[in-house]
Amino acid sequence: MDFRKEAEALSPALTALRREFHRHPCISREEFWTAERIEQELDDIGITDHRRIDNTGVFAVFHGEGPGDRVITLRADIDALPIQELHPELDYCSQEEGKMHACGHDLHATGLLGAARLLWAHRADFGGEVRLCFQHAEEIGYGAKQFVKAGVVNGSGRVFGIHTAPDLPVGQVGVKAGPNNASVDHFTIRIQGKAAHVSTPHLGVDALYIASQIVVSLQALVTRRTSPVDPLIIGVGKLHAGTSYNIVCESAVLEGTTRAFSAETRAQANGELDALCTEIAKLYGGTAEVEWEDFASPLVNPADVCREVAGTVTGLFGPQALVTERPLSCGGDDFADFQAVVPGVYAYVGTRNEAKPDTCRAAHNDRVDFDEDALPIMAALHAQYAADYLTGKLG
Repeated sequence: MDFRKEAEALSPALTALRREFHRHPCISREEFWTAERIEQELDDIGITDHRRIDNTGVFAVFHGEGPGDRVITLRADIDALPIQELHPELDYCSQEEGKMHACGHDLHATGLLGAARLLWAHRADFGGEVRLCFQHAEEIGYGAKQFVKAGVVNGSGRVFGIHTAPDLPVGQVGVKAGPNNASVDHFTIRIQGKAAHVSTPHLGVDALYIASQIVVSLQALVTRRTSPVDPLIIGVGKLHAGTSYNIVCESAVLEGTTRAFSAETRAQANGELDALCTEIAKLYGGTAEVEWEDFASPLVNPADVCREVAGTVTGLFGPQALVTERPLSCGGDDFADFQAVVPGVYAYVGTRNEAKPDTCRAAHNDRVDFDEDALPIMAALHAQYAADYLTGKLG
């Protein structure tokens, strides 16, 4: 199984498929076109055992014909972002107004489909079961929970995923043990006060003042309640309050996010944020309620599985391709929800090419692009790690 050579031979087809996905981006929970196109490709490969998860995710499964009963799950997220692409000069620029594949999920879906084609062609060379998760709604921290809830990863021995990495040059693969991405929680704080004329503030309860005190005090949870070597972010991005310049504000709403790299720090910070809001509001005569949305847990790669993936990377591409240290990312990824059920690793495939300036931009930028030479690398890595695990070479 020379997956590297075979993936390189697929490169023109992978590039064409990626560009097709890129022209037709679908945002979270609206990935109907994307799901249909994935299903068409699976049928063309010969993988007909597939079904929808929560309407717009696609789950597929097939079995090797050799000995063995191991199970591996491969995951790619497929949703786009509500961003207007500013690449009219590209023939594969988004054709959907206000929507763009600005995080590389078009490459993710293509890479996994390429791997599916490679593994299907070599199914006589391994046993066990390959599960493919084309996951919707990663950008809103929703889709992975639906796959886990559906039970499609239960009984799997490993889960593996790949993300584009604009910080790494094409040809390098990041496999870092330990924390990689932060948890992502979204909070909404609703403050209730009492309206009064600004000339008689003692007759009212100023919700705007309470909100202002909360915004400032939240940073003490970072600087005084957690270790300075334990990263934590608490950010408030929205504050809505008031109806007139001369009225004591009756109500206020704040929205923000917390980001942490361990379950313990996440739980501590979120619990203390609840208490802080309640006590500050009470001190000034009002009330505060905090609503939470869980978008992603901390993404932590287990060291033993990282050693497996690292062996696959060096075997495929040589030791120079392996990068074991990358800066922590305070962005989240709900691949962590798969890792909570099955041991697994999230790897990062380089998509940066200095000769193509737009590939050097950060993700979620309206002019970012990704070097398509990464596509056969993604396909080969997915396929080779799956084959290595299923044949017992690893673990």
